[in-house]
Amino acid sequence: MALSPRLHGRVAARAHHSPAAAVLRRIEPFFAIGQVSGGPLLIASIVALVVVNSPLGADYVRLWDRPVRVSYGAWAVARPAAEWINDALMPLFFLIIGTEVKREFVKGSLSSLRTAIFPVAGAIGGLVVPVALYLAFNIGAETQHGWGIVAAMDTAFSLAIVAMFTTRLPAAVRAVLLAFAAIDDVFGLLVIALAYTAAIHWPFLLLAGLGYLGIVGLLRLRWVASIPYVLLGLVVWVGVFGSGVHPTIAGVALGLLLPTSSRLSPRRFAERVQRPIDQLRRAQAAAERAPDAEAAEEHREQAEQRLGYIHEMAAATDEAAERLVRTLTPWVSYVVLPLFALSNVRIHFSGQLIGEALHSPLALGVLVGLALGKPIGFLAATWAATRTGRAALPEGVTWRMVLGIGALAGIGFTISLFIAELAFADAEHTKLASLGILAASLLSGVFGYLTLWRAASPSPSPASSADDR
Repeated sequence: MALSPRLHGRVAARAHHSPAAAVLRRIEPFFAIGQVSGGPLLIASIVALVVVNSPLGADYVRLWDRPVRVSYGAWAVARPAAEWINDALMPLFFLIIGTEVKREFVKGSLSSLRTAIFPVAGAIGGLVVPVALYLAFNIGAETQHGWGIVAAMDTAFSLAIVAMFTTRLPAAVRAVLLAFAAIDDVFGLLVIALAYTAAIHWPFLLLAGLGYLGIVGLLRLRWVASIPYVLLGLVVWVGVFGSGVHPTIAGVALGLLLPTSSRLSPRRFAERVQRPIDQLRRAQAAAERAPDAEAAEEHREQAEQRLGYIHEMAAATDEAAERLVRTLTPWVSYVVLPLFALSNVRIHFSGQLIGEALHSPLALGVLVGLALGKPIGFLAATWAATRTGRAALPEGVTWRMVLGIGALAGIGFTISLFIAELAFADAEHTKLASLGILAASLLSGVFGYLTLWRAASPSPSPASSADDR
């Protein structure tokens, strides 16, 4: 993957004073990560499925269910390791999602009102239709409470499939999927908060709100130092965690706050550093010509002051949102998401379970809700919104691409598995729901990939391309 322009410049600068950096400069683009990668997540999911269905399966599950105790003074919390991964690490992934969505809405391909409405309409359709189809199979049964399983999608897997077509699909396709996924995930998190949270502890939620307002205040004051933001972000997380609402919603909320513009434009930077650069040059020359050590030290201090000024001005040209995404993305791709899959994928296959699933309204409702409900709901809602003139197809996006995006939304996988654990206390119901989720995710992934592959293929003629739109 190509380096971003700013990172490319940093690598080139290091090569001037480091022989090792000069050598690594040639291979660093192969290890650069510009966006969250689903490859490690896929590998971790396959490993988890293999181990769970091996003789080591029971010990493997017990490993992730082993309590991990966190304490501070008299305060202590003990929870399974898998829950700590879900609650403490996954918010980092949703922080990236919230940040990237804000960037697309503010200055990306969804910055106009009509194109912004497009994924919002799709998310509403992608929620209502799957839930309706699930309830059609389970209404009145004890399993009707599991309707939230089909409300969310697995953003990382969906983005990983779209990433396979990076050079063949317009950037707006990823932007639409990203916005749709973020809104869809927020719906899913609200479902968790409202339908599957036993009780909300309002004092903790108030604490989270105060932390959030504190960050807003710092942004209004244009506070630069990052430590207060980090501390207040932790306050928000602790508040949401203690309230009983799933902490991943804190990640999305914080991501939407991050500034998507730099404090200083490149043009203003060039204007403001010209004089300090001249002063730096003169101070350095004066230090070299100084008659004694004391005078030389005085001139070197002046040079250091100018260097500090130039460094701070250069940092001001970097977007806070882009800097955070650049820092977190490798950790999320290679640590957070694989750990999430390893600890949450627990589907144990058996002939008896598959036979039960074929006749189970629960498994069939999940399968139909995700594999059919998501693409139908997304496509129907976006088509209706564009036909009424309230929304518009983003530039370069065709309806076939929209169908592919809707199909990828049917990949519920890790998020749906998580909601299934919350929805059912009965282990048998959880197993049937998990099998339906896995089947729907496989079908949706294959269909979405084939649809986007066909949409990304060169059109045989201008006429057929026009018809596709």
